[in-house]
Amino acid sequence: MGEYLGCEEMESFIVEQLRGEGVDVYCGGPDVFSGRVESCANNVLTLEQNEKRTYIAIDKIIAIWRAQ
Repeated sequence: MGEYLGCEEMESFIVEQLRGEGVDVYCGGPDVFSGRVESCANNVLTLEQNEKRTYIAIDKIIAIWRAQ
């Protein structure tokens, strides 16, 4: 089976590949969050959309992708 990314690896990936990008983040069930990646530190992803910020615990993220 594949290897899962730990929180530190996930933070590094988000910062290096997605900072400043518009993304959608899936956290299970009906929980999908959208916004521009503002920062990712201390196991928390910060998204900004319409001057509002959403803070997501890295360990709750199931999938993240660039918004279309």
